[in-house]
Amino acid sequence: MKVLVVGSGGREHALVWKIAQSPLVSAIVAAPGNAGTARIARNVRVAADDVDSLVRLAGEEECGLVVVGPEVPLALGITDRLAELGVPVFGPTRAAARVEASKSFAKDLMLRAGVPTARSWTADDPDEAVSRAREAGFPVVIKADGLAAGKGVVIAGDETEAEAAIADALIRGRFGPSGDVVLIEEHLTGEEASVLALTDGENVAFLAPSQDHKRAQDGDAGPNTGGMGAYAPAPVVTPDLVEFARSAVFEPTLSALRELDGTIYRGVLYAGLMITPEGPKVLEFNCRLGDPEAQAVLPLLDADIVEVMMATTRGELDPASVPTRAGAAACVVVASEGYPGPYEKGKAIAGLDTASSMDDVIVFHAGTADRDGEVVTSGGRVLGVTGLGSDLASAIERAYVGVRAIRFDGATYRTDIGHRALRKCGMP
Repeated sequence: MKVLVVGSGGREHALVWKIAQSPLVSAIVAAPGNAGTARIARNVRVAADDVDSLVRLAGEEECGLVVVGPEVPLALGITDRLAELGVPVFGPTRAAARVEASKSFAKDLMLRAGVPTARSWTADDPDEAVSRAREAGFPVVIKADGLAAGKGVVIAGDETEAEAAIADALIRGRFGPSGDVVLIEEHLTGEEASVLALTDGENVAFLAPSQDHKRAQDGDAGPNTGGMGAYAPAPVVTPDLVEFARSAVFEPTLSALRELDGTIYRGVLYAGLMITPEGPKVLEFNCRLGDPEAQAVLPLLDADIVEVMMATTRGELDPASVPTRAGAAACVVVASEGYPGPYEKGKAIAGLDTASSMDDVIVFHAGTADRDGEVVTSGGRVLGVTGLGSDLASAIERAYVGVRAIRFDGATYRTDIGHRALRKCGMP
């Protein structure tokens, strides 16, 4: 069959890379793709949020499966549109994608399902929002209700910072309609973890648990980013915690969606957890694979991903068909200088072939483009270099060997990916 992969980031390159390993696949189309997907798939210049054109493309290409990487086309209803044409889609419907598209909806759903989460309040009036922030106490978390490309969350340390974050959303309109409502949430402390599962609406199959690194600089300092690296499996997610997630988070949430309005959730459901002193609590849901978590998790999936995706779309997912292979994977993001703020594009990238030819190293492209036969930077997060190993320490070591082989003007990366897990293992 021919498969269409929607998106252009590192997650989508990882998906194309994994899908290409399936004997069921005859060809892959990436829309719009990047310089990395172009080596495996045929890139087509259709934006990931241009649902009309994507639906038309899937029909013209006679695709047997569409795999949607980012959240925006899911929130816009691409799955619903393609379903009308009888095209299988790996990704939830518009109604199901509300778990990410609206933080207030997700919070209400968690309360309905009895899922442990932080106390919160919603407000569309600035004065009410500031009052709620005072009620929550500082530090406090301010979230734009809708999709904001990972930039809609602020941890405010005091009232001044809270007022500024609220004004950004509700007065200055920084996030457009996504910021017309804000969620005021108590600040939770502990260690974060990403638990991703495939689900057909009833059955739940967990991928290797992972941990992202959101801050731009070593030691978890600097501004929040889309993610500077990830590793899997994360030792903070014990087998008992996985079972807790199944029984107290995933299954109740899926059931609550069905009971609410008959919504059947099919695709990836991502729970961001905070392991607090009082126990695990859900920070957020995402309706797709994480980025860069996908770059660490997918290499550990010991299955034909296309078979699994097709079973998911049919409501026939067998959790036993989604095994995780032994060992570990670590992804280090190489970013443009200035990210997550302003950055320059068009920097020539050297060393890609050297890094890609190394044993136990996979180079996933994110913000890259082809320019006259040369690969250049085109985004803030440029590459995700994944190392594989028998244990986490060796996987991290391989990732950094690959990173050091790559060069472009202004390249920057964290040098401490996996530091929490290494400490847990007694390593420096």
